[in-house]
Amino acid sequence: MKLAINGGKPLRNRDFPTWPIWDKREEELLLEVLRSGKWGSLHGVKTKEFENLFKNYHNAKFAKAVSSGTTGLYASLRALDIKLGDEIIVPAYTFVATASVVLELGGVPVFADIDPETYNISPQSVEDMITSRTKGIIPVHLGGNPADMSSLKKIAKEKGLFILEDSAQAWGAEWEGVKVGAIGDCGVFSFQSSKNITSGEGGIILTNDENLAERISSYVNCGRMEGKIWYEHYLLGSNFRITEFQSAILIAQLERYEELKKKREENALYLSKRLSEIEGLKPLKRDQRATSHSYHLFIIRYDKRYFNDIPKEKIIKALNAEGIPVYAGYSLPLYKQPLFRSEDVKKLLKFIGTNIDYEKINLPFTERACYEEALWLNQRVLLGEKEDMDDIVNGFLKIKENLNEIN
Repeated sequence: MKLAINGGKPLRNRDFPTWPIWDKREEELLLEVLRSGKWGSLHGVKTKEFENLFKNYHNAKFAKAVSSGTTGLYASLRALDIKLGDEIIVPAYTFVATASVVLELGGVPVFADIDPETYNISPQSVEDMITSRTKGIIPVHLGGNPADMSSLKKIAKEKGLFILEDSAQAWGAEWEGVKVGAIGDCGVFSFQSSKNITSGEGGIILTNDENLAERISSYVNCGRMEGKIWYEHYLLGSNFRITEFQSAILIAQLERYEELKKKREENALYLSKRLSEIEGLKPLKRDQRATSHSYHLFIIRYDKRYFNDIPKEKIIKALNAEGIPVYAGYSLPLYKQPLFRSEDVKKLLKFIGTNIDYEKINLPFTERACYEEALWLNQRVLLGEKEDMDDIVNGFLKIKENLNEIN
């Protein structure tokens, strides 16, 4: 059967489920906010309602909704008292904000390698990166797959480090039966447009530490303190508040989340089993201690040795032509991003007094993921039916049976 990339008939002509999903519930709650005249979270009730719902869902004591996952990371690091020159260990395979917020606050992102089977931060690599200047660790629960929190908590306790969980893709994911986001000192979630729970933008911070919660709340709300005079400001905070409109949407999104999460997980397990039968394809490993996975991403490790040494970019192009929306994901390790090699960052690092040179870093597993292996499927694909998952499998099989057509 001729490949679509060469003029053949595509395997699939219909789209996978669209995103976001919404219905009359969002409309109803948005209209409530509109008609109330209380559109900001300082005066309305929806944000407080959502914060309570979200923290209870994750079994956390405190929650603070914010304008984005990025500002959530920023406010959390402020509350954790990051200072000039503090080193924060982060994975090199993640979205830029995980590391860039550290730089914004005068800290130094120190890049650790990933576990080659899960793509989450490697605890061994973390240990190797610890110095006298290390202040904390930011593990990322990549794609909704929990990082090895048991090992990371042990390291943090022994070395006196904080753990800030980047849970931007991991709503409801669990490690050993405990939901992520409040396993460490605090955790941050995102509600950006692509996310499994979305309000276009937005985020939330969870913690079980009351003092940390108070500081986070102050940094989010212009340095004010709860119960104090309105125009008194105690910390160097900013306005990272969310709106009542966003919180209204998030309440509706959370109400249907568990049902959609279950469907994603069922489809992911089925797809993982089927794809594992194709030589050269390995879905990312799910640790047995990861008792729940939110599957924001379904990531496949591609081994070109079993595909005539064809680079993954050409395989992606061929699959896309067949109607299978696979993509490459993170194309560069963070330390090779233009930002971290810019003159501005070099000047900042010199001012801080660190001898870290991002141009000299080479993390083999991260580079392999970026350049050779990783094939991503977005969460909306996992909301399809069983026959949709079969189409993905058949797309790979069709490519493999016609490798001679790919130049």
